[in-house]
Amino acid sequence: MTSFENHLLIAMPNMHDPYFQKTVTYICEHNEQGAMGLIVNVPVRITLGELLSQIDAHQGDSYRLSQRVLAGGPVSPDRGFVLHNNQGEWSSSMALNSEIMITTSRDILEALGTDKAPEQFLVTLGYAGWGPGQLEQEIKDNSWLVAQADRDILFDTPVDLRWQKATQKLGIDLGHLSTDIGHA
Repeated sequence: MTSFENHLLIAMPNMHDPYFQKTVTYICEHNEQGAMGLIVNVPVRITLGELLSQIDAHQGDSYRLSQRVLAGGPVSPDRGFVLHNNQGEWSSSMALNSEIMITTSRDILEALGTDKAPEQFLVTLGYAGWGPGQLEQEIKDNSWLVAQADRDILFDTPVDLRWQKATQKLGIDLGHLSTDIGHA
């Protein structure tokens, strides 16, 4: 089985599911039991500062508190995930590769507005999940393009440009992309 962990799923222009249209999803985990990822380019109507206020977390005065929280996916939309560079000691973290971690514990949320925060991070509510074989079938069905994960796209590219930048990384001009599957 090919694992798509640490890859980006880029929704094809013909994606009909409104939740996933023009999305870029970072795949955190992919194995025989299925896959889990975070959509990294769909902001919700709440800033990080507003989220921290709602959960009574300490807020510093960092400009980063104005960044938008992202809709990580349709599964468990009340659960928060912080995708960040491999920095810091947190209660509930998992290294996804040598550069990127995912953390779900409150201690990182309390640090985000302070100088203890990771240098690079994004916060999502919810996640995207696939059952056994489902993601592989969707890729075969031409629903997704797959690219190696890129920290620049995840953390440095403006949210509204991540879909275009991810396709450009593959050398694809969306204007010339056919959504038809060829058969011999």
